[in-house]
Amino acid sequence: MLYHFFTSLVEHYSFFNVFKYLTFRTGLSVMTSLIIAFIIGAPLIKIFSEKMITGPIRQDGPIDHIVKKSGTPTMGGVIIIIGIISSTLLWADLTNIYIWILIFVSLSLGGLGLLDDILKIKYKNSSGLKSRYKFAGQLAIGSFTLFFLINYSNHEFLFDLYFPFFKNLILQMDLFFIPFGLFVIIGASNAVNLTDGLDGLATVPVMLVAISFTLISYVVGNTIFSEYLQIQYIPEVGELSIFCGSIVGACLGFLWYNAPPAKIFMGDTGSLSLGGSLAAVAIIVKHEIVLAIIGGLFVLETVSVIIQVISFKLTGKRIFKMAPIHHHFEKKGWAEPTIVIRFWIIAIILALVGLATLKLR
Repeated sequence: MLYHFFTSLVEHYSFFNVFKYLTFRTGLSVMTSLIIAFIIGAPLIKIFSEKMITGPIRQDGPIDHIVKKSGTPTMGGVIIIIGIISSTLLWADLTNIYIWILIFVSLSLGGLGLLDDILKIKYKNSSGLKSRYKFAGQLAIGSFTLFFLINYSNHEFLFDLYFPFFKNLILQMDLFFIPFGLFVIIGASNAVNLTDGLDGLATVPVMLVAISFTLISYVVGNTIFSEYLQIQYIPEVGELSIFCGSIVGACLGFLWYNAPPAKIFMGDTGSLSLGGSLAAVAIIVKHEIVLAIIGGLFVLETVSVIIQVISFKLTGKRIFKMAPIHHHFEKKGWAEPTIVIRFWIIAIILALVGLATLKLR
């Protein structure tokens, strides 16, 4: 909105030409979403506390969680989503179809997560929405997302899969793109959801992925940088850096309240929305495999759950003391801040490796 307003004034006031620069608007997007999340965070936490909007704690989890985390408000993802959407609407080019697709993904998966959180609160258990209904909702949202991308965007390379470290290795997926895209969206949203189990654990890795894709979106949508880095140039995707920047700012503002000891939890409202949104960005900029590298911590958490389930069903034994894997380390006696910070370090390393793929080709 403000982008269109200010650029309309360029003809009369040349100063406003600065709002045409993507880097400038990305910075504004980060700051705007940060300020919004920071300002609305405290009053929303107060309201949620007074209304007893508190998420039930897993009874099979660490004893410390039941003692220390009971009564902490949940659905903090509302803060993040408000920051993301507000900032994106203010600073993005709203004639760009990709922006509207990302807004759709963020709001729809956020709504699905909100329903899950509400059911957990209502019935006072950690089960929430039944898994088959949650999966059906994710499947429907993912299908609509791919439908919009295929039919309403001019994405010439949408059906291609690019492999990092190889400049000429490209797989043309054709119709296989649809199940692959659904796997990426559903998998990423669930992976962030599984990781969101300790104070601040998911928030910082999400920020790192968003920062990485802010840069990736910019270079992929820039003819000079894409040619220099020998990556595919995709018109109009540079605008996605505005959306990714809004995620960075909103998560940073939310982290003020979510840092240990957390005053509010992200809940499924935030985790499903963030995971799915970043997956949609990765699909649009054609860096799906790089998403798995940069978001490797989320992959690790998901794989630990899969291994645990398969092992228990086949042998009756559990590989980990508890899954996802961050709970395994808690059961081993690691302090929560130790686990969180060490996982953050892993996430930083993976983000650097993922970004290195832009040059190492």
